[in-house]
Amino acid sequence: MARPRVMGIVNVTPDSFSDGGRLRSAEAAVVHGLRLVAQGADLLDVGGESTRPGAEPVDAAEEIARVVPVVEGLRIRWGGPISIDTMKPDVARAAVAAGATMWNDVTALGHAPDSLATAAELGCEVVLMHMKGEPRTMQAAPHYDDVVAEVKDWLAARAEAAMAAGVARESLWLDPGLGFGKTARHNLALTARLDRLAETGFPVLYGASRKRTIQSIDPTATDPADRLGGSLALGLEAARNGAAIVRVHDVRETVQALAVQAAVLAESGR
Repeated sequence: MARPRVMGIVNVTPDSFSDGGRLRSAEAAVVHGLRLVAQGADLLDVGGESTRPGAEPVDAAEEIARVVPVVEGLRIRWGGPISIDTMKPDVARAAVAAGATMWNDVTALGHAPDSLATAAELGCEVVLMHMKGEPRTMQAAPHYDDVVAEVKDWLAARAEAAMAAGVARESLWLDPGLGFGKTARHNLALTARLDRLAETGFPVLYGASRKRTIQSIDPTATDPADRLGGSLALGLEAARNGAAIVRVHDVRETVQALAVQAAVLAESGR
């Protein structure tokens, strides 16, 4: 089993749930991103607007001012893939012009009327993520009859819409959106059956790093920084179930855990 690629998180937001406000300048964010690369990150994901539960929106101009200098700084010093984590077409366009190669959209190109056309125009890779509702309200009693089937079918439909708009099939990734309009049990069910999402034929990106689902299992983990063990356990399970990218805060530890898992599976013949 080939290990999934590891995407390191570079948040340049004052209010992200885990590391908001920690990187107070573009240079600090660039240095952090390069540190993640040195630790083994295969991709970097730069975000300038928090999408944590209850988060308030940020206007496009402010978001561009936050992320573009970081993307530019990383591109000057590193040749690897850079993702822009945004729901806004204008931000995606500015970031790709600055050197980003992937658009990671929590609304699956549904935020703006021109999102689909912009993705086709840019020609970059696109991550379509499932979210029920929007960040300010998404955790208000989310309900599904069958969360795995409903998320899979919704994402497959968004992929079809993207391709109809001109986005190349080979550019598309799917993300089940753990924590975005889902309870802890929903998140665990999606992790356990991630193979169902992989059955669509699109590669799957999985992000559970430091999320509150871990606290639901270990109530002492009230600080997101204390959720490393749970993050690794979820990432390993996602890898076993077909994730092609895992998006994480703790790159070094994740790379090591995945390498050990791959070595054990190689010995077992799997």
